[in-house]
Amino acid sequence: MFREMRRKKQLLLQEETEAILEKGTSGVLALSGDEGYPYAVPMSYVYHEGKLYFHCAREGHKLDAIARCPKASFCVVEQDQVEPLKYTTLFRSVIAFGTIRVLKDEGEMYTAVEALALKYAPMDTQSHREEFIQKDWAPLCVLEMTIDHLTGKEAIELVRARQK
Repeated sequence: MFREMRRKKQLLLQEETEAILEKGTSGVLALSGDEGYPYAVPMSYVYHEGKLYFHCAREGHKLDAIARCPKASFCVVEQDQVEPLKYTTLFRSVIAFGTIRVLKDEGEMYTAVEALALKYAPMDTQSHREEFIQKDWAPLCVLEMTIDHLTGKEAIELVRARQK
C-alpha cells in the first residue's frame, strides 16, 4: 500500500526515526483541502505512545478537511544544512502517514494535552500546568493521528560520514 523507499541506503532505523519525532518541536501536517487542493499547515505536536497529537481550534480549515478525509501525512525535518558549493543539503527528516480523529473523550483529551504541555514546558509545576490546561479547555480541540506508515531518511553524505 505504501511505496518502498527508492534510496534504501538513506533509510533511517526505526529507533532513529522515532527519536526525531520525539525531539522535534514542529512539523507540517498535510491534508486534502478545499476543492482538491492540498492543505499543508505547520503544527506543534507531541509523539506519545506511538501516536501523534495536535491541538487546534474547534472549527476551521483543518477540521473541515479531516471531516472530508481523515487520511493525512506529517513531516518533521530534524536537520537541513545547505552545502552550497556541493549543491546539496545535509538533511534528516521523517514522514508519517496515518488517519486523524478528533478526540471527544475528555480523559483522552487531557492525557494528550498534558503530554503536549510536558513536552514544551517540562520544567513547569503540575499545578501551573493544570491551571493553563483548565483555562484553555473550553475552546480546545485535540487531534490524534494513528500512524499507518513511518519512514525516516537522511542525506547520503550523512550515511557515508557515519560509515567512516
